[in-house]
Amino acid sequence: MRRILVDHARAKHRKKRGGEMETLALDEGLHVSPRKSVQIIALDDALTALAQLDQQQCTVVEMRFFGGLTLEETAEALRISRATVHRDWVTARAWLMRELAAA
Repeated sequence: MRRILVDHARAKHRKKRGGEMETLALDEGLHVSPRKSVQIIALDDALTALAQLDQQQCTVVEMRFFGGLTLEETAEALRISRATVHRDWVTARAWLMRELAAA
């Protein structure tokens, strides 16, 4: 899901190859405003930086934010405790908010 949103946002901002022209895509039901597109790109950049610091925290954010999983579902998928997921989620959110505020 992260890749779909980021690719969509980047495509909207592309001037090259008629980027401003309206195209019909399979995901036409996905309506992302230009402001949201910029935010999604910034989030992707911040998540890439987070992955370099702590891959598990990045994975937790992707599963929770883009996948919509609960703490329990994320813990089960990653085979770690719910407490670890919660700790990673809280830490990663704080780090991401700080990074996005600075951008």
